[in-house]
Amino acid sequence: MNIGIFIYPEAEVLDFSGPFEVFSTASRLAGDNQVFKVFLIAEHTGPIRARGGYRVLPDCAIREHPPLDVLIISGGVHTAEMNNTTVTDWIMDQAHAVPLIATVCTGIFLLAQAVQSLSCRVTTHWEDIADLRNTFSALNVVEGGRWVDEGNIVSSAGISAGIDMSLHLVSRLHSEKLAMETARQMAFAWTHNS
Repeated sequence: MNIGIFIYPEAEVLDFSGPFEVFSTASRLAGDNQVFKVFLIAEHTGPIRARGGYRVLPDCAIREHPPLDVLIISGGVHTAEMNNTTVTDWIMDQAHAVPLIATVCTGIFLLAQAVQSLSCRVTTHWEDIADLRNTFSALNVVEGGRWVDEGNIVSSAGISAGIDMSLHLVSRLHSEKLAMETARQMAFAWTHNS
């Protein structure tokens, strides 16, 4: 399965690094590095400066990546990206093509901006709950959970919750056993329930 993680300037580091670690560790533990092929996608392939000055080099540009089975949209300082029609048009295209889209933290803002018809249950970082409700009134914004699974849309609360959500996705896409082994390998206390 191709797991693409979308990043952008000022993306929250753990929002993309946490899911990346979950899927790459799960593949390693499964004994087959192709169970999940995880890679970073950005608007361009040049270096991205994430939060705190963390520099990262994406694997693919948004117009040059393999077909995705899962798209994960990271959160961070998202406001500039919400006004970037190149990015939101790409997300909209992915929403029609990718079987499963997941968001970490404020990544849900980018998905909702791109897919204006989005009206499912979602969550985000506790600090952004009110803003998400005010900006996208069609969404049913859930407070207090680590993630919300609506079938083809899965959203998570802030930062480390993306790891819980990604373990949930490993469980859903492969097996509970592999998700448990991955959490143990990562020395992470997985919150199983959303």
